[in-house]
Amino acid sequence: MSQDKTILVVGTYDTKDDELTYLCDCIRGQGGHALSMDISVLGDPSDPTDYSKHDVAGEGGSSIDEAINSGDENTAMQVMARGGAALALRLYREGKIHGVVVLGGTMGTDVALDICQALPLGVPKYVVSTVSFSHLLPPERLAADIQMILWAGGLYGLNSVCKSSLSQAAGAVLGAARAVEPPARDKPLIGMTSFGKTILHYMVTLKPALEERGFEVAVFHATGMGGRAFESLAAEGAFACVMDFATQEVGNHLMGGLSAGADRLTNAGQSATPQIVAPACYDLVDFVGWKPLPGRMADKPAHDHNRLLKSVVLNSDERREVARVHAEKLATAKGPTTFLMPKGGCNEWDRPGADLHDAAGLAAFTDELEKTLPENVDYIALDCHINDPGFSAKVLEVFDRWVENGTIKT
Repeated sequence: MSQDKTILVVGTYDTKDDELTYLCDCIRGQGGHALSMDISVLGDPSDPTDYSKHDVAGEGGSSIDEAINSGDENTAMQVMARGGAALALRLYREGKIHGVVVLGGTMGTDVALDICQALPLGVPKYVVSTVSFSHLLPPERLAADIQMILWAGGLYGLNSVCKSSLSQAAGAVLGAARAVEPPARDKPLIGMTSFGKTILHYMVTLKPALEERGFEVAVFHATGMGGRAFESLAAEGAFACVMDFATQEVGNHLMGGLSAGADRLTNAGQSATPQIVAPACYDLVDFVGWKPLPGRMADKPAHDHNRLLKSVVLNSDERREVARVHAEKLATAKGPTTFLMPKGGCNEWDRPGADLHDAAGLAAFTDELEKTLPENVDYIALDCHINDPGFSAKVLEVFDRWVENGTIKT
C-alpha cells in the first residue's frame, strides 16, 4: 500500500479526542499518514497534536488568549477558522499534506467551511458533520469540490454507528488523495459557462474548435455551485480566456434564486483575464423545484425543468434590472472585455414560437444593456440566436484576433 499521502485531520480535540484519534488510526491503518490539527479553544487533548491550538491561532495572527478573552464563542471560533485556513493552505503549499478531513458539529463545520475554501480546487477535502447537507450551510461558503458525510450518531463519543461514518470518511479522503489527477495546466485553459444541450449548445461547436487551436476547454454548469467553481478559478487567474456565456446566476442572485455568490461575473475582470461575455438565460431565475416559489415569483410563468429545478420567467422591468447589474459588474473589469448580444434570443426556449419567448422582454434587456454598458466593454450586437452558427463564429473571430495580437497568451 502506498505510504506517500498525508491527510490533515482537523477538529476540536478537547471534546472529540476519541473520534479524531479514530480517524487518524483509520488513515494510518490503510497505509496513509495523518497529521492532527487542534481547533479547540478552552480544553486540551489527551496527547499533543501535530499542530496545537496555539499554532492555529498564531497562524491567523491571533492567540488563544485573545480568543478566550473575547468572551464570545462565535468570535473565538472565527479566530480558529482564520488560523486553520491559513495553516492548512501553508501546509499544502509546502507539500506536507495531500488532503484534509474535518470533523465537527455546527462549530467545527463553521470552521471546516473556511478551511476547505482556502484549499485549491483538486485538493481532496472532506467534512464529517452532524449538519451535512443542511440548509444551515449557505452555498457561497461551500468549496467547489467539497465532500460531506453525515456524522450519524456521533454527537458524543464513539459507537458502532458513528464509526461507520468516520471509517468511510477516512477511506474516502485517503483514496481521493491517492487517485486525484491535479489539473495539468500544460495547455492554456479556457473557462466557459453553459447549461445542458437541450437549452444551449454553442459549446458543441466551440469546444473542438478551441481544442484544435491548442487550448483546453472546461465547461461549467452554471447552476450555483458550477458558477462558484468557475469564479474561484477565475479569481486565481487560472484561465487564459473566459467565455462566460451563461450569466443567469447574476439574475439568480439578484432575484433570490440559486446563487453562485455576490461576486459572480467579477473575478475574471478583477484578475484582468480576457473575457467574452453573453447573457444566456438572463431572462430566467432558477429555484428549487420541490419548494414553493417565493412570494414575488409565485404568479409568474415558470418552466419545470425537472423535479429538482424550476425556472421562473422575468418581466421586462426585471430584465432591465438584470441588465444594469451586468453593466455594473463588468465596469470593474481590468482586462479586455467583449459583450456579445444575440438579438434573436438567449436560450432554446427563447425563440419566436417557443414557450418562453418574450420579444418585448428581450428588447427591454437589450435596450437597457446598450444604455448602461461602460466604455471599457466592447459591445457587439448579433442578428442571430445564441445557439445559431453565427454566434459561435463571432466568438471565434474575437478569440482569434486576441490570440493574434497577444491579448490571449498561448
